[in-house]
Amino acid sequence: MNTIWSDFIQGAKTLYYSRKLRFDDKFAGQYKELFDLDENKALKILEVGCGSGALAGALLRWYPNAEITAIDRDGEFIRFAKEHEKGVTFIEGDATLLPFADESFDVVISNTVCEHIEPSAFYSEQFRVLKPKGVCLVLSSRRGIRVAPDCYKLNDYEKEFWQKTKKFDDALNKYSVGKYSMSEAELPVTMMQYGFRSIRTGYVIVNLTPDNPDNTAEFAHAIINADRYSDVDSIESVKRSKPEYFSSNEITLMKRIVNAKYDERIKRYDCGEKQWDTAVSVIMVLRGVK
Repeated sequence: MNTIWSDFIQGAKTLYYSRKLRFDDKFAGQYKELFDLDENKALKILEVGCGSGALAGALLRWYPNAEITAIDRDGEFIRFAKEHEKGVTFIEGDATLLPFADESFDVVISNTVCEHIEPSAFYSEQFRVLKPKGVCLVLSSRRGIRVAPDCYKLNDYEKEFWQKTKKFDDALNKYSVGKYSMSEAELPVTMMQYGFRSIRTGYVIVNLTPDNPDNTAEFAHAIINADRYSDVDSIESVKRSKPEYFSSNEITLMKRIVNAKYDERIKRYDCGEKQWDTAVSVIMVLRGVK
């Protein structure tokens, strides 16, 4: 079973809970306007590079008449997705060699996948499995805004740990993460080069600010804990990547420090002490037609 991404880049919990926020129903209107799909039609939708399944689950909610299939090459992501998102067909497989017949789907969609796959392989396979006049949707994260609260500041031990990590952990380079990243102008041109037409672009703004009064306490806690999962997964990934350089005691202490920070942030939120920390994601949506 291939678990490179979940072991060394992003853990299953990190991917799932961060994307659950990005694809929460409160942002559905922005996505659906740009997707421009018929909600009443029995669409066959394929998500390419589905990760832990959060977007696939959102698609099932937003398009209840659709049949959702989702594929990822990381077996741990697929296992996690099957446990957390029911009603979707999850398949372990390669985005560059999709195990589907020609013209099988009405819609293909991907989220932060095009950055990691050579464009000809990425687009050609999606073009192949799309029906004539089928829709290709490509979501790509752009530069956003991030402001952390004071309680997240690194102490000296953390600074030393992450400096050591930069010296020895080469996972991002080793696995070519983001190797094929493109600008906002390059992405639609590339999609057109591989046969798609009627290309449109748009942007979804996802504002994740725990102290916003329109957020429930449950949603605010979810924002804080999604960052917690990300930090803890990053620490565990360091240990898996270069175990000879990081002791169990170092990893355990780092986790303890990180969890204490997020516990403190939740405590401040629950006490009504507004920090106004925020993470604003900008998600580019490209829409092309076969």
